[in-house]
Amino acid sequence: MIRHLIPDIPSHMSRLPADIALQLPQGQRLGATNASVKLTFSQWSSIARLKAGQIGALAEDYVEGKLQLEGAMRDVMRAVTRLLPGNPVESDTGWWSHLLHHAKSLAAHTHARDAVQIQFHYDVSDTFYALWLDPRRVYSCAYYRDASMTLAQAQEAKLDLICRKLMLQPGERFLDIGAGWGALLLWAAEHYGVDATGITLSKNQHAHVQRLIAEKGLAQRVRMELRDYRDMPEDKPFDKISSVGMFEHVGQANMGNYFGKIMRLLAPGGLVMNHGITAGGMDNRQLGAGMGDFIEKYIFPGGELLHVSAMLEHMARAGLEMVDAENLRPHYARTLWHWSDALETRLDEARQVLATAGDPELAEKTLRAYRLYLAGSAMSFEQGWISLYQLLATRPSGDTHDAQPGSVFGAQSVYPFSRDYMYR
Repeated sequence: MIRHLIPDIPSHMSRLPADIALQLPQGQRLGATNASVKLTFSQWSSIARLKAGQIGALAEDYVEGKLQLEGAMRDVMRAVTRLLPGNPVESDTGWWSHLLHHAKSLAAHTHARDAVQIQFHYDVSDTFYALWLDPRRVYSCAYYRDASMTLAQAQEAKLDLICRKLMLQPGERFLDIGAGWGALLLWAAEHYGVDATGITLSKNQHAHVQRLIAEKGLAQRVRMELRDYRDMPEDKPFDKISSVGMFEHVGQANMGNYFGKIMRLLAPGGLVMNHGITAGGMDNRQLGAGMGDFIEKYIFPGGELLHVSAMLEHMARAGLEMVDAENLRPHYARTLWHWSDALETRLDEARQVLATAGDPELAEKTLRAYRLYLAGSAMSFEQGWISLYQLLATRPSGDTHDAQPGSVFGAQSVYPFSRDYMYR
C-alpha cells in the first residue's frame, strides 16, 4: 500500500500491480523486489503527476532525466495501461476545446511552420532511422499478409498492396504526397512502370531519394521535389495519387483544402489512396492524459488526428467518392513493436549516432523520447485509442455512359467496383 506515503492518491492507484515498483525521492522502495518495471523518482513533483494520471507529463520527466525507467518497453507499456485513470480518447472533448484546437490548427499549419515541423521530426538523422526501420526505410504501417512475415516483407507487401489498389499501369502519371525516403515512389516506378513524382518537406529525405533515383538510373521518369503539396501546379493532372502517413500533418483546419487540392490534382476517373492515422474517438484531436501533448512537444509538432468519419466527410465535401476502406490498426501495432524492439537492441549505437551533432544531452533526450513514442504508439494501436485506415477514392468523371475497360457503366472511374483485383 502507498496511500499513507502519498496522501489522497486516487483509488485506481492505491495498490501497486505486482510487476511495478517505485523508488521515492528519499530512497524508500515500494512494490515487489522482483517487479519487471521500476520507476525511480528524483522529485516529488513527478509523484504528483503519477497520482494525477498525467502519463504524458511523466514521459516528459523521463525525457528530461527527472525519472528513471527500468524494464523492457513492452512491460513498461503494459504497466502504463493500468496506471491510466480512464480512457484517453474520452478526455478534452468539450466545445471550448474544439474551438481552441481549430484556432491552434490554423496558426500551426502555415507553409513556413509546416516545413519547420516536418524537418524537426524527419531530419533528426537518417542514420538513426535506419537503425530500426526496414532496409527501404518505410516509415508507415506495414501489411502482414501472414504471421510469419518479417518487417521487411510486410513493408514490401504494403507497398504492393497500395499499388494494386490504385491499379497502377505503365506510363501513368503517379504522385506520392509526402514520399518519405522514396520506398513507394521507387516501388511503383520499378514494378509498375509509372511516371512518378514525389514531394516532401524534409531536406534529408529529398537528398536521399535524389541519390537513389540517380543510382537506379530512373531520372527519366522519377523525380523527387522539395515542395509543399499546396504549391503543386494543377495544369497537368495525375492519373493516380497516394498520400501515405502524411495527412496527420495537415491539420484539422486545413483538411478541406487538402482534399480539395487532391481533387484538382487528380484526373477525372482517377484514383487516390489516403493511408493515415486516425483518432480512436469521435471528438478528440489527440490522446488525453497528457500523451498527445508529449508527442506534440517531442515528436510531431503540429500533428493532429481526426476520426475516420470526419475524414470521409472532408473527402466527400471536396467531391471525391470513397470506393474502398480498410482498417489496418493491428498491423500498425505490430509494425511499431518491430520498430521499438529493433531500437531497444541498438540503444548504444543510436545514442552515438544522435550524439554526432555534438550535444550528448540532447541526444539522450531524443533517444528517450523515441523509446517512449514507439512503444507508446504500439500500445495505443493495440488498445484502439488510435487507428489506421487506407481510404481509396475516385474523382468521378461525370460520364455515366462510357465505362472504362474492366469497369461497369455508371462507375465514372477506372475502379471496377469489385475488390477481387486487389488480392489476386
